[in-house]
Amino acid sequence: MWIVVSKNKGETGENEYRRRLIMKKLVVVLLLMVVVSVIFLTQLPQPAIAEVKSGKQRINLPDISPDDQALLVEGNTAFAFKLYQELVKANEDNLFYSPYSVSLALAMAYAGAKGGTTQQMADTLEFLLDPEKLHPAFNWLDTVLASRGKGAQGKDEKGFRLNIVNAIWGQKDYEFLSTFLDVLAENYGAGLKILDFVTETERSRQTINKWVSDQTEGRIKDLIPQGAISPLTRLVLTNAIYFNAAWARPFDEKHTADGIFYLLDGEEVTVSMMKQTEMFGYAEGQGYQAVELPYDGSELSMVILLPASSKFEAFEKEFQAEKVTSIISALQPTRVTLTMPQFKFESQFGLKDTLAQMGMPIAFSPDEADFSGMIGKRELFISDVVHKSFVAVDEKGTEAAAATAVVVGVTSADPPVEVTVDRPFIFVIRDIETGAVLFVGRVLNPAA
Repeated sequence: MWIVVSKNKGETGENEYRRRLIMKKLVVVLLLMVVVSVIFLTQLPQPAIAEVKSGKQRINLPDISPDDQALLVEGNTAFAFKLYQELVKANEDNLFYSPYSVSLALAMAYAGAKGGTTQQMADTLEFLLDPEKLHPAFNWLDTVLASRGKGAQGKDEKGFRLNIVNAIWGQKDYEFLSTFLDVLAENYGAGLKILDFVTETERSRQTINKWVSDQTEGRIKDLIPQGAISPLTRLVLTNAIYFNAAWARPFDEKHTADGIFYLLDGEEVTVSMMKQTEMFGYAEGQGYQAVELPYDGSELSMVILLPASSKFEAFEKEFQAEKVTSIISALQPTRVTLTMPQFKFESQFGLKDTLAQMGMPIAFSPDEADFSGMIGKRELFISDVVHKSFVAVDEKGTEAAAATAVVVGVTSADPPVEVTVDRPFIFVIRDIETGAVLFVGRVLNPAA
């Protein structure tokens, strides 16, 4: 995801007209399964990539209390599903996004917010901790996630990967406060990479896009479209997340066969359906079944939430943090015969209007935004936020970002529970130990 912050004071006449035209084109992008977050800060008018260090090193072992850990995850989870409810209002297709990537990128911008901008961002993003505790808590969670998958396999047999990286791209000769850069260095591991947005606008865009592509193993290309960066851009804050993991118990390709998937409108499509009978975490309730598929290493998992036939819309309306947490807590080791489709798709969203409607319009207002914590004066605002994601699921595993699961070796003499995912469903990829939700998606048509 990327966020563009632009100059908002002291321009008149032709400059003001020019700024407003360009600002409408500035975008912020986020990648899910492969997720990228970027934030653009813009004012008026380099890319030999020099790097400015704040003088501070990243804190590798942040001491975060259990209460603060829980509050960070609780807030991020609440935001994850609050954002889902907003995204589905304008989206009638498959959906995939990384709420963690969105939160992480906006947290870096939040480090420079002041006044009413700070309060609105905290309320909307469900930041339940004060800033002096929030940023170290994000650092703690990133450290925990970086430890996942030791010795585990990826779906491509190259080894498990959950890579979360941050980078800051700043305008040559533009002065950012050392206090702002220190927060980003200590808690997000991000040094300031110097570009020249003013005279090398297109080259700067290509430089950042190459970084994004490299960090996501080529899955996210041309993240920032032409026109998104302008001579007014001053700062781009990027976050990239790449996840590649094998199932703890892969599906046997010999059991994959064509099957019918029933769409919401009653139409049918033929897709490749995978099948296996194994011990999985399983729960069922009024109008739904849930099954959890662990990834190799059993630290991440995908939780599939399958509403009953004709109940998808009703279930989706109630898809909030409390409901999801309740379902996950009810999962019990059960012998399950699981049939589910292969699927692969991309999603992309413009989040500016969505976030404004959710409660943080000031951050996007040239006249009201206060990001003086970045440069010492009020002349920056967020122009836009865009999220882009990719997910691929097959017999071997998942390529995307973050997943969690618990595998319990319990046997049962009872016949297996049947879970046939032949209709629209929702899925969550999470870290089991912390409960952190890394990705959320829905599949309305696996053939799309």
